[in-house]
Amino acid sequence: MEVKIGVIHASRELTIDTALEAGEVEEQVREALASGGLLSLADAKGRRVVVPVEKLAYVEIATSSAGQVGFRS
Repeated sequence: MEVKIGVIHASRELTIDTALEAGEVEEQVREALASGGLLSLADAKGRRVVVPVEKLAYVEIATSSAGQVGFRS
């Protein structure tokens, strides 16, 4: 699952590829917003991204398209 995180006052978004399902990512975002603390997500390689919720502009959850190679007929 590809997750893009927009951060206030940052010119680029954060993009991570996580093994979590869309519902799990959404639940973690909801919990972080409700607590007013930190959003913490791990990517598929074990790296962790931590963002204070007051700096979140948006969170986009999409299916990952990385690694697809081929031709369409």
